[in-house]
Amino acid sequence: MPIPLFNSIASWLLKKRYHQIELFLKYPGEVQEEVLHQLLDIAEDTEIGKQYGFESITNYETFRSRLPIVSYEEIEPMIERTRKGEQNVFWPTSIKWFAKSSGTTNAKSKFIPVSEEALEDCHFKSGKDMLCLYLNNNENSQLFTGKGLRLGGSKELYEDNGSFFGDLSAILIDNMPLWAELSSTPGSKVSLMSEWEKKLPAIIHESTQEKVTSLSGVPSWMLVLLNGVLEQTGKENLFEVWEHLEVYFHGGVSFNPYKEQYRKLLPGHQFKYYEIYNASEGFFAIQDRNDANDLLLMLDYGIFYEFIPMDEYGTPKQKAIPLWEVKLDTNYAIVITTNAGLWRYKIGDTVRFTSISPYRIKVTGRTKHHINVFGEELIIENAEEALKNICVKTGAEIKDYTAGPIFMAGKEKGAHEWIIEFRKRPADLNYFTEFLDTALKSLNSDYEAKRHNNTTLKMPTVHAARENLFYDWLKSKDKLGGQHKIPRLSNKRDYIEELLRMNG
Repeated sequence: MPIPLFNSIASWLLKKRYHQIELFLKYPGEVQEEVLHQLLDIAEDTEIGKQYGFESITNYETFRSRLPIVSYEEIEPMIERTRKGEQNVFWPTSIKWFAKSSGTTNAKSKFIPVSEEALEDCHFKSGKDMLCLYLNNNENSQLFTGKGLRLGGSKELYEDNGSFFGDLSAILIDNMPLWAELSSTPGSKVSLMSEWEKKLPAIIHESTQEKVTSLSGVPSWMLVLLNGVLEQTGKENLFEVWEHLEVYFHGGVSFNPYKEQYRKLLPGHQFKYYEIYNASEGFFAIQDRNDANDLLLMLDYGIFYEFIPMDEYGTPKQKAIPLWEVKLDTNYAIVITTNAGLWRYKIGDTVRFTSISPYRIKVTGRTKHHINVFGEELIIENAEEALKNICVKTGAEIKDYTAGPIFMAGKEKGAHEWIIEFRKRPADLNYFTEFLDTALKSLNSDYEAKRHNNTTLKMPTVHAARENLFYDWLKSKDKLGGQHKIPRLSNKRDYIEELLRMNG
């Protein structure tokens, strides 16, 4: 089929989906209730369905009162039974894929079940919706006249007791529909290579031979790849390599610290950035407008959402609420019930709603990734916004960072300690530190109160990391490439201490 014709047909098919999206935009509560009842009906004869009497659950209140909110550790025994071949435990159809994820806070791997329904009705559907929403907003797009450069995980799929486990991206690539495979680069052989340091040059070699019109991947690792492309080709910017590039679909980590670096690689106002929000447990939200800084919550992917206000999280007052009870500008922990058999599961992410008609969100961080040793409630959203502002003011460029507490000792006040690896160092690190402190005060009133007159917190300490410190740290943990992320904020000093030792 000629490429222009393929482009036209693909665009037409994807745009048709927009009419279904309009349905949940108009009736969000009804669509979510329907999702919940479908999940309960489908799973009523499973072990967990019989345990909690799914057959007699007729409304959300009964569902909320009957099923507990759970963490991975609490359901791990059931998942392990399924990994060893037992079926119909928490989902009725056969589950043979498990997305291996250690996240950023726990060295122990998690194995998240991925059902056929989750693959088709969530992950692959969301990939089409991402394109649908982009094309709906950019009618002159020529996306399908070229290929999408994808940067997935760096682990192969490993077979174990008849089940398969690996990075979610590896599972998706291994099961990708033909149309998606044909419109992507590199091919599956290179995409599924296990060693990042061999995979990177292979991707560069293959993709620079193609007409690339879009990019997709985690910003931190994509930046490594794109800088490698320029180094290999000797070009000044990416449009000299791929002149038809038009959009970058990104997710996994905040884009704020990397925004200015991407603008240098991709100069020009026409290039688009579209954010997505996905995880091993599911695909949740997509940027639905050009140049927006929030994401549309996707309500018909076989996922039922609940939210716990973070000021109640982990307390006796903790109570999850459904979508139709959320409020604007409140920080919530997400709880999901899915078509892969996760029932009222805490995924560990936090969001706040920027709009409730339609429901749009911003990802604010992780339930475990904040610093609240002194009552300052510093969340990732604060840190990312502060660092973005500082980089604009000082001309610095940040490659990676992490921060943790300096605990009080005797009469000594506490503080925050930061390790920042700069791509371009600020001229004066002391000035950078002062501006960081000022920016955090302006963004977070709790932090400002604790810093007032050094009442509880002293001025933060900032260390400039040696080159490739974070890369070497991830390499030492066999976590190079793909979906692996640097832990940004922590209430403990584990990461800080390890990195300081490696920093020399």
